[in-house]
Amino acid sequence: MGVYTPERRLTNADLTRLVDTSDEWIRTRTGMIERRIAEPHEAASDMAAKAAERAIADAGITKEEIDLIIVATITPDHAFPSTACVLQAKLGLTDIPAFDISAACSGFVYMMQVANHMLRAGDYRNVLIVSSEKLTSIVDWEDRSTCVLFGDAAGAFVLSKCSEPYVGILGNILGADGSCGYLLKLPAGGSVMPASYETVVNSQHCLKMAGKEVFKVAVRTMSDCCRRLLEKCNISPDEVKCVIPHQANLRIIDAVARHLGIPLEKFCINLQNYGNTSSATIPNCMKEAYDQGRFKAGDLVLLTAFGGGFTWGATLIRWK
Repeated sequence: MGVYTPERRLTNADLTRLVDTSDEWIRTRTGMIERRIAEPHEAASDMAAKAAERAIADAGITKEEIDLIIVATITPDHAFPSTACVLQAKLGLTDIPAFDISAACSGFVYMMQVANHMLRAGDYRNVLIVSSEKLTSIVDWEDRSTCVLFGDAAGAFVLSKCSEPYVGILGNILGADGSCGYLLKLPAGGSVMPASYETVVNSQHCLKMAGKEVFKVAVRTMSDCCRRLLEKCNISPDEVKCVIPHQANLRIIDAVARHLGIPLEKFCINLQNYGNTSSATIPNCMKEAYDQGRFKAGDLVLLTAFGGGFTWGATLIRWK
């Protein structure tokens, strides 16, 4: 595992000087205190490269042993080439496949399932998966309902083939509902609404979200996919050592815990320090939880996320 978070901090107090809000309002509605902000020159691929190098070192392998690169991001360096290809070049690698996944905040669990199946198919031994998000590049800093939520970060895992039974990724469940996509989207910049003077002036290249509607669907879908995954793997909620949820909102996490009947104490939470970094929240939080001794070899770890699309998913891991 490897994580990169920018040095610059944006606190709730800083935000009160940008928009009509308060530290109390942000804390009570989100649980957030501060978030990290990338420098203007830092692209998603730059953050991805730093997280990837740390993950490769942590795995105890060389860069040349990586067989495949997958990047999850909704803030790519370019529409194309893919950020995964840019990352490949920055790592000094060639002749291995590299591609992006766009599943918003669910990107990491989507990417884990893709990597899992490609490893099991037999063609690859070491897959580098990286989530890298520069969400502050698509935030409307005049919209107090969204600008207080997001930060920048990157997280990377090296997933490797293992011959031991009942360890590693035990199961995944993914889902999506495209009919709700309009509730959380980036309106302009694609083929539907190409960039123009009007789209820029009207802030259509900034993230738009219907918060209340997103909240309700997030709680329902995250709870449901976790419950179905545990049943599929014949695991009871009591057996789960810890849950790594997408770090979008403390109230969402609390509601998911109550729906699942898993104590909130088992949920790893660090959104107070980083905000919502989309697909990068899970690898960031999981690395921090491991470093704190929240789980060890043999423990069951449950990951779950929800994001724009709408997309959602859950992954169950027995840590090795």
